[in-house]
Amino acid sequence: MGRGTSLKGRARYWFDTTLARGTPALVGWLAVGCLVVVFPVSAVLVWTDPHAPASRSGRLAAVWRLSGETLRLGGATGPLLRVLLSVLLALVALVYVSTLVGLITTGLTERLTALRRGHSTVIEQGHSVVLGWSEQVFTVVSELVAANANQRHGAVAVLADRDKTTMEEALGRKVGTTGRTRLVCRSGPPTDPDLLALTNPGAASAVLVLPHDDPSADPEVVKTLLALRSALDGKESPPVVAAVRDDRYRLAASLAAGTNGIVLESDAITARLIVQSARRPGLSLVYRDLLDFAGDEFYLTFDPALTGRSFGDTLLAYATSSVVGLLRDGRPLLNPPPQTLLGPGDRLIVITRDDDTARLSDCSGLVDESVMTPWQPANARPERVLILGWNRRASLIVDQFGRCAVHGSVIAVVADPKEVTAEQVRDAGTDFAPRLTMTFRPGDVTRPETLRCLEIDSYDSVVVLSPDPVPGEQPDEADNRTLVTLLVLHMLEQESGRELPVVTEMTDDRNRTLAPISPGADVIISGKLIGLLMAQISQNRHLAAVFEELFSLTGSQIHLRPAASYVLPGCEASFATVVAAAQPRGECAIGYRRHDRATAVPDHGVRINPDKNERRRWTDRDEVVVITQD
Repeated sequence: MGRGTSLKGRARYWFDTTLARGTPALVGWLAVGCLVVVFPVSAVLVWTDPHAPASRSGRLAAVWRLSGETLRLGGATGPLLRVLLSVLLALVALVYVSTLVGLITTGLTERLTALRRGHSTVIEQGHSVVLGWSEQVFTVVSELVAANANQRHGAVAVLADRDKTTMEEALGRKVGTTGRTRLVCRSGPPTDPDLLALTNPGAASAVLVLPHDDPSADPEVVKTLLALRSALDGKESPPVVAAVRDDRYRLAASLAAGTNGIVLESDAITARLIVQSARRPGLSLVYRDLLDFAGDEFYLTFDPALTGRSFGDTLLAYATSSVVGLLRDGRPLLNPPPQTLLGPGDRLIVITRDDDTARLSDCSGLVDESVMTPWQPANARPERVLILGWNRRASLIVDQFGRCAVHGSVIAVVADPKEVTAEQVRDAGTDFAPRLTMTFRPGDVTRPETLRCLEIDSYDSVVVLSPDPVPGEQPDEADNRTLVTLLVLHMLEQESGRELPVVTEMTDDRNRTLAPISPGADVIISGKLIGLLMAQISQNRHLAAVFEELFSLTGSQIHLRPAASYVLPGCEASFATVVAAAQPRGECAIGYRRHDRATAVPDHGVRINPDKNERRRWTDRDEVVVITQD
């Protein structure tokens, strides 16, 4: 048994050694294998053929001819030289045909591979171009598909340094069906002008340059914008919407984008929404409804019949649209004074279902002044905010809180000393002392013993920040830590019997459903927020200034006010009555939130742009969504 195994091993080793000699050895073994099969089978066929020659030499000649025809070796018989020349010609023909087939196959394979990689020029017109690949790409493409739903021939072209098939599969899995919109993927770095030209940006309706997942990659966004300028080669640039994470690169990106470009600073916008949601719980739900194309969003409209009328009069001029501002000389004016007169060149900024649903309909007759509540302005009071965790946006969040802080306000930070030091925390609030006090407690926010001694009930709001990604760390790791922290907070809520006003920051929107918080709580998904903003602005560049003001601290913002401040609790009133009650206070009422549906999915009680004919019984726990200056 051992001897048999040894012989088998030697034979296999010898066979492997011959194969290692390259192509000649492979061809030789292939020829031997063919001859071993072809000659015996041909001999059997000839010897069993009743019409075969009777002589042995004749039968051997027949075997040779049959084998030659099978192997395409000519099969000539006669003198040895004749047979050898026949075999030589057959081998030359075989090499020629094989080489020709190989060349044709290689050429077709390369061509198909090039087409599969997406190296052909897009011939679409009026399409949207998305440059780059990051967490925003799925949100941006989904919203562009929704925006094109009422168009016959819409198209979105995506260029990224990824395999074309991989991009198509990922988009198909997360975006789903695209309806009438054609999705085109092209593979290559967007920083290469030649490859960028494949997307035909000169004929596009808008170009969107996505921010990179890595904050240190903002220079790539600037380089992509420069490549776009080079690809256009002096042609007029389409509207460009780009986003950077670090404000140090916003100026450079704006210069590279040109006069038709708009550059968003994603970290600053995210920080502002976190602060606004901490001060006005439920606000993120309002923005989510306003920013996606599935519901009501901002549009521009005007009717000549409104010329000469005051802005306050227009608030009740549309039954199914909410007026929030006007566009004058290309500059948006959000929530202008009610007495502002409308000129012939002005256009109204409205929230409505679609660009053709804003129709005049006088609703002043629906107002019931008997149920209106007298205005009682609220006084500002000190805030107590608890921040759990620290990341690159934390200092921006402290800055936003500090700018409107009242004397006696406190921000307490609990974070791992590896993420931030006490000195860095104090420096973040130095500009707002003494009205704002900063405290720091080192600790692991995922451990119950760290949070038990914080007296969480004493804080007006709790902000849970995701840690910055660590090189080599899995993308979900930051959200995993956030989920653990939320579990601990949920345990403390159950122990105290009080629901904590928590604002949570996450990276992946899929983790929202896993978070142990109330369904209507504020969860800020920075990537999705920026993606929604970019998609909205790409369809109407004038909205950039509108969103800039909404997310600022000095202009008009979205607020959630108690419904009892506008109508008497327990009384039935139309939404037109709420709009009329808000108008003298310099506010534009655009919706409400029902307290009895605060945890109901998917709207969580938020109703944006309700019909002004809609009547309901208002409770003291309902809230009205208004746009006003704080």
